[in-house]
Amino acid sequence: MNLEERLLKMGSELDAELRGNILSWWMRYAPDRKYGGFVGQLSRTNRVVEGATKGSVLNARILWTFSAAYRMMGERDFLELADRAYRYIQDHFTDPEYGGVYWELDYLGNPTNTRKQIYALAFVLYAMTEYFLAGGNKKALAYAVQLFELIEAYSLDRRKNGYVEAFSFDWKELDDLRLSEKDANERKTMNTHLHILEAYASLFRVWKTSALEKSLENIILLFTDKFIDPSDRHLRLFFDDDWNCRSGLVSYGHDIECSWLLYEAAEVLGKKKILEKVKGLSLGMARENLGGLDTDGGLFNEYFPEEDRVDRDKHWWQQAEALVGYFNAWELGSDPEFAEKALGSWEFIKRFLVDREYGEWFWKVSRDGRPFPGDEKAGFWKCPYHNSRACMEIIRRINSTIN
Repeated sequence: MNLEERLLKMGSELDAELRGNILSWWMRYAPDRKYGGFVGQLSRTNRVVEGATKGSVLNARILWTFSAAYRMMGERDFLELADRAYRYIQDHFTDPEYGGVYWELDYLGNPTNTRKQIYALAFVLYAMTEYFLAGGNKKALAYAVQLFELIEAYSLDRRKNGYVEAFSFDWKELDDLRLSEKDANERKTMNTHLHILEAYASLFRVWKTSALEKSLENIILLFTDKFIDPSDRHLRLFFDDDWNCRSGLVSYGHDIECSWLLYEAAEVLGKKKILEKVKGLSLGMARENLGGLDTDGGLFNEYFPEEDRVDRDKHWWQQAEALVGYFNAWELGSDPEFAEKALGSWEFIKRFLVDREYGEWFWKVSRDGRPFPGDEKAGFWKCPYHNSRACMEIIRRINSTIN
């Protein structure tokens, strides 16, 4: 088969994977039919972990996924699951007094961690915008706008720029700002900015105000001027208030995810000079990212330059983002090598990550392709957003580019 035929075949396979494995799995196993909303954790073998807490990020990602799926495919069951996620976020995660969303609930739906993590607000904003696009719910759009205004009011550093990581429930400063235990405790991180970027770009599609336009342009330029290292096109991940970089860690998955999300945001903004600048950076990031690929097509996790050590595990979300990032680079530059790398990413996913016995994808596999027995299938971080979005992005792009 020639390249076009192979890409069409991949698109057909991704459509089958999206419908028959990813979305169907989440519809069957994720709803919490006993306590409402969605279960907090499922084991690798699809067993509910009793008493597991419920995270705002997982619920937002479920809302985004099934809203996007309904918008693309029009199946009523998808919208009904999105409705369930929307109601649960409104009824349980939303802080009625101070605004924003709680970070974590117990299994009954009561707040247990009320901190305002800006990462979570950005994801709920992203999801509410997609839900509005799917079903036209104007309250969801108003909620998204409210979250934008809260992020701008409390998180934006008006003196030194950038967005501060986290606050207490009543928007007070915190000593511990970390998104997770493995993160550096710094006030500004690339990861949170990346998801504010995608959220603001999504909202700007439907709410074109001068305030949002200014904020979207600003965060795009933060990536071009602060987060992307000009010397090697890797992302710099952790900063203090004065934009001193606090880590040399390389995250291959975030690098390739940023390469396409940043270009998408610049397209939505629609300013020619910024788009041209971002195009060159996106291609450069994708090219540099090839150094993190294994010979089997899988993308390594991280590189620790201080130790000259590579973490060679391969996580589900990184492979999904690599699939889109390399395809995007092929579209931008017409280099067939990137098309081949996208095809290679999908072959790796099919061979090693898709769980043929219990469904969905493994969290991660070792370098030799073995899944980790103790990993969860769904949980605080394991979600349907990366893999379903990759499927939808590639299907849409193939239909637009080739068909």
